[in-house]
Amino acid sequence: MGPDWWVKDDTRFPKRGMVILGYVPHVDQMPTRVTVIGRSEDPTCHEKARVEFSPFSITEARKKSLLPVAALPDYPGEIRLLYRTKKRPVLIIAESGPPVDHKLTSGKPKWQTAPTLLVAPYYGRDEGTGKRSGYSDAFVERVCQCEYPQFFWEKLPLPGSTESILRIDHIQPIGYHYKNYEFTGYCLGKSAITLMDEWLNWFINGSVEENGLLVTVFGILRK
Repeated sequence: MGPDWWVKDDTRFPKRGMVILGYVPHVDQMPTRVTVIGRSEDPTCHEKARVEFSPFSITEARKKSLLPVAALPDYPGEIRLLYRTKKRPVLIIAESGPPVDHKLTSGKPKWQTAPTLLVAPYYGRDEGTGKRSGYSDAFVERVCQCEYPQFFWEKLPLPGSTESILRIDHIQPIGYHYKNYEFTGYCLGKSAITLMDEWLNWFINGSVEENGLLVTVFGILRK
């Protein structure tokens, strides 16, 4: 990528094109269902509970808690799922929309209109220690030749980063609250954002602008 692909940006509010750090789930993993089966040995204690962990299946009937637990309230139609998550770099694909007039939501739960950020996570390309498998050379070569619209090869400007793969098919929301992410001080440059917009259009709609930047990139990288 060119020298203006990543630019320093010390802005302290999230915006499109920024790379930030956040905990995101391993979306391909089946979650674990967490079911409250009662209070602790002391039935008068509302702060502790006994729970059951089981494999998740959408066809499994929902189990209702036998005794209410203040720390884990039981809401109609809801279940609790446990996901593995990891702190990793994510690219802000879209900012939250215009703020909603509070007069329109008076008396309603905040989650109904709470702002979010749409982000896509980066995954390390290299093999690591433990269970980190990384990506094979053959696969990365295909990604670098722009064969798959859902994958994008990248070299992040962060300390310790080597090669990464952006999973555009893992776009997901994270909370807008500042406790949900950390700033890295880097954002895509203007031309880089334009190219990423064209890449997203290619992934979502399967089309490429005839005279866009992406056509030029294809001509350079595809063998």
